[in-house]
Amino acid sequence: MKKHALSGQQPHIKQTGYLLNSRYTPLYVLFCSYLLISLLLRMVLLLSFGPAAHVPMMQTPAIIGFGCINDLATALYLLTPFALYLLLMPQHLYDSAAGRFFMLSFLWVFLFAILYLTAVQFFFFQEFDGRFNLVAVDYLIYPHEVFINIWQSYPVGKVLLAAALITSSTIYFIWPPIRTRMHIQTRIRHRVPLFCTLLLLCAVSLLTLSTNTLGHSSNRVARELTANGISSFFQAFRTNQLDYKQFYRNKDSLEMFSILRKNLLKTGGVFASAQPTDISRRFPEKENGLGKLNVVVIVEESLGCEHVDACGKGLDIDEAMTQQPYQMTPFLDTFARQGLFFNRAYATGTRTVRGLEAISASFPPIPSESIIKRPGGDNIATWGEVMRENGYHTSFLYGGYGQFDNMNHFFRGNGFAISDRLDIQNPTFTNIWGVSDQDLFQHACSYFDKLSRQGKPFFSIIMSTSNHSPYTFPEGIPGVPPKGGGRNAGVLYADYSLGSFFGRAKGCSWYGDTLFVVVADHGARVYGEAQIPLTSYEIPLLILAPDHIFPKQIQTPISQMDIAPTVLGLLGLPYKAPFMGRDVLAKPLEPTLLLFNHNHDVALYTDEKLVVLGLQNQVNTYHYTLGSKTFRTIS
Repeated sequence: MKKHALSGQQPHIKQTGYLLNSRYTPLYVLFCSYLLISLLLRMVLLLSFGPAAHVPMMQTPAIIGFGCINDLATALYLLTPFALYLLLMPQHLYDSAAGRFFMLSFLWVFLFAILYLTAVQFFFFQEFDGRFNLVAVDYLIYPHEVFINIWQSYPVGKVLLAAALITSSTIYFIWPPIRTRMHIQTRIRHRVPLFCTLLLLCAVSLLTLSTNTLGHSSNRVARELTANGISSFFQAFRTNQLDYKQFYRNKDSLEMFSILRKNLLKTGGVFASAQPTDISRRFPEKENGLGKLNVVVIVEESLGCEHVDACGKGLDIDEAMTQQPYQMTPFLDTFARQGLFFNRAYATGTRTVRGLEAISASFPPIPSESIIKRPGGDNIATWGEVMRENGYHTSFLYGGYGQFDNMNHFFRGNGFAISDRLDIQNPTFTNIWGVSDQDLFQHACSYFDKLSRQGKPFFSIIMSTSNHSPYTFPEGIPGVPPKGGGRNAGVLYADYSLGSFFGRAKGCSWYGDTLFVVVADHGARVYGEAQIPLTSYEIPLLILAPDHIFPKQIQTPISQMDIAPTVLGLLGLPYKAPFMGRDVLAKPLEPTLLLFNHNHDVALYTDEKLVVLGLQNQVNTYHYTLGSKTFRTIS
């Protein structure tokens, strides 16, 4: 052997096929490393988040077992291209200096990426109570805002350093034996069988498995724990724009339109035409309406009911304040006593664009992507169009750059005047998401002052930004640290800014002739075991017009989709629109009807039943009482 080594010849080693002493050794190492890291991550996630979501301990074997199958399938997808390289690379190139450099680099990059993504998956699960989903896909679409936000909100530098150190230490130990085995010549006839086996397993996996195939539990978090994060991401990316007829339960379109028209007619109005696919209805002017008041809709970022005492789970507001004396939103709680406050208000989804589409267009949450980000979202029927037909100026005001989530394009394409971060000069405070809420509201007051002087009523939607990670705020706000205060500080600052806005607005000439709507775009975060965790969808909703509306707490369930019809009903304005929401203050009241979205699932709630439509034509029905945290599977 020594003679061969000195002469530079290949050592003669007995052929070992595709056992460990072959050129497939690096493949085995990466397979085992990925499976081990994924198993450890699943155990950490289960221990960290399983108890809060009531994941039964008896499901642990299934979560681990089915999860390993998902991990194995993902490992096949990730490493089959590497196996192709090992199959085709000639020995003299494979064991050359360049080949050894490539192998060392690939091993390091692969292990580093898997370790880093493991940490990212933990933080993502902590925030969204699930594996990578459509949120993660959206994050890649807007890298500037999102990556800087992540850098400022999470210990990215420490995670990168830790991943690099662990990777380097691992490579230090595994590289020498791998390097030695690179000398071994594995003949092509010995390489082919393993590669063909990998291809066969990939084909079987593609035909029989998806992220949700092994979802064995009725507990949503248990299913998320079973899934593989990387696989979940690619499924979300692949199905971001999908064929509904292929993936969802459906019936004949004309039959469904007939059912829809019958149900819409129960909520008032008359159809504008007899066309079976036309759901536009006409609503006459009301003699007892409030008339052409200005309308300002303030959409508060991530302000879930869990932070607002006034919500009270349907209780009378004074009783709720007694039982939940947190006082994180003292200004909003005070305003709640001065207008119509809805104790059972619900968001349609878990993203800002979901809230905006429901509020601005009374539009239901269709699967996957909001209409705000879909092609063809221009010139559709919106609340703004109705207001313009009644002589209003319409606008959308945003504290950030409105290209994010396609907001500017959507609102501009539907006739709204746009004013965003670019129009706010010399703000007192900014972060990656835009100016502070105080700067935004000050800009809004100035904007409305100009409109008021024109003598034309105005309708405006204001979208705030401050109650969002990285949770950084101006200095000098009572009880709000400039940074490091987290979500609680965000809620306190959002409420403080709201109080400042109304304090300033009261001194404006247009205040007495304005109806204000204060509502959240969605809750603070998604949590809970249910497939559609409705507790996460509870949001505050206030309609305030001190000189025109007598204060009252409303316990009728209401969706963001119902806001436009309800406000239009209060004003008494005539309009024609295909709105899917209803005026919840109209009589007689029909049974509760609420629509929801979570990732790829959409749901309808009525008569204490929640029907969920999912991918692959899945339909699940649950018994659920609004305000509770428990649900029971019916079918």
